[in-house]
Amino acid sequence: MSSKDSAAIGQLLELLEARYAIRVLWALRDGHAQTFRLLQDSVGSITPNTLNTRIKELREAGLMTHDGDGYAVTASGADLLKRLGDLQAFATKWTASQAKKTKQP
Repeated sequence: MSSKDSAAIGQLLELLEARYAIRVLWALRDGHAQTFRLLQDSVGSITPNTLNTRIKELREAGLMTHDGDGYAVTASGADLLKRLGDLQAFATKWTASQAKKTKQP
């Protein structure tokens, strides 16, 4: 991996590591715009201040936008979510394996 590639992934991970950033994007994965209140409910247990901060950061990064209907992902945001789509299958397998570990004597 080149230093340019390393820097790019580092920048993206820094953005996504912020508390609730991935959850905010994930809540918009169906492609339907959501109002601030609906987005807050979709993410769950996020304060309005934190949500405002994540929205600002994700909009500045070009992953989210706001139109007359509410907040939605941009084409870049949808591309990222598509690439993260395998997380659901992995998460299901992983939680099942974790449950097996806790049942073992």
